[in-house]
Amino acid sequence: MRAWVLPEYIEDILPAEAFRIEMMRRRVMDWLFAHGYELVGPPLLEYVESLLKGSGGGTDLRMFKVVDQLSGRMMGLRADMTPQVARIDAHLLNRKGITRLCYAGTVLHTVPSGLTRTREPLQVGAELYGHSGLESDLEVQRLMLQCLAIAGVGKIHLDLGHVAVFRGLVRGAGIPAELERELFGVLQAKDISALEKLCGGLDKQVDKPVVQALLLLPELYGDEKTLHRARKSLPNYPEIMTALDELEMVGAELGPLVDTLAFDLADLRGYHYHSGMVFAAYTGSSSNAIAMGGRYDEVGKAFGRSRPATGFSMDLRELSGLVEPGLYPKGILAPYAKGDKALERRIEQLRSEGEVVVVELPGHENDESVFNCDRKLMLERNVWSVTKI
Repeated sequence: MRAWVLPEYIEDILPAEAFRIEMMRRRVMDWLFAHGYELVGPPLLEYVESLLKGSGGGTDLRMFKVVDQLSGRMMGLRADMTPQVARIDAHLLNRKGITRLCYAGTVLHTVPSGLTRTREPLQVGAELYGHSGLESDLEVQRLMLQCLAIAGVGKIHLDLGHVAVFRGLVRGAGIPAELERELFGVLQAKDISALEKLCGGLDKQVDKPVVQALLLLPELYGDEKTLHRARKSLPNYPEIMTALDELEMVGAELGPLVDTLAFDLADLRGYHYHSGMVFAAYTGSSSNAIAMGGRYDEVGKAFGRSRPATGFSMDLRELSGLVEPGLYPKGILAPYAKGDKALERRIEQLRSEGEVVVVELPGHENDESVFNCDRKLMLERNVWSVTKI
């Protein structure tokens, strides 16, 4: 193997795509700033215990680990920035009121989350702390949809779910933790035969309506009729009815903002992580969710300060492959100044106006193609003017 061959699902980003990703990042971050979200920059490397706190199941296997040569303790390369931002809110900022934070940075995964995905996503996200009402859920979800539009991704399908539906069934029926984990696993995998087998052994332990409700969950996917069916078919537990009310209200608000919207009551993505409404955005050119998030009020508790929280994240590297590639900006070729103050001032002026100006180095004149330039600075009647090449 050649020394320069990269690991699987790790790749370089070449100029055109790197430019597209950076422009996308700037637009998205500017939009988040405009809504009062403050930028934070958590470290790439932390002690494993800190990264695992409040992160839910599965994070440990997704995280690269190294030994700290200074302390001898195990350290991890972050696989998700959300728990880090929750730690910042809980311990460093320690504010009493609402806090809005945003971030942009690389995360690393031991294995890709999909066949076409990288192990080095560029994660961008926003988190809102200190408010438990639907208003903050709506703010975050609208913001996610707006960021996708700003990034150039269109024709969005939005899935809405609520972990309280499954959690309400489990708690209401008194299902033990071990069996809860098994049920979660088969529902997450949409393994209907395994679900039927598990539920077959529940008849003597829990009420029959709960068993029927668990078997029905994978079918509760679709438009607003799904919620009407759920109200008639699921047990009348307060936790479940409240969740259905919230989904109905949010769906009515967000429906006009997307191409299609569906409710998925068996969506348990992040079940051990989220505590309320969850959501995921899709587009026709990708089989993966291109942005996702939800409410995770229980994460801050792991850091000693329980705070209501909701947020979303997306991978800009994945998004860049979904948008129409724009033209790489053309530049202006300028001769080497050699102490020509007028030329230097003209170059500075053009750059301050947003132009790309590339200065020829001695011995490499007339090499316009390398610099991607379509214009050139020429001295005409003692004035440095821009002309077409």
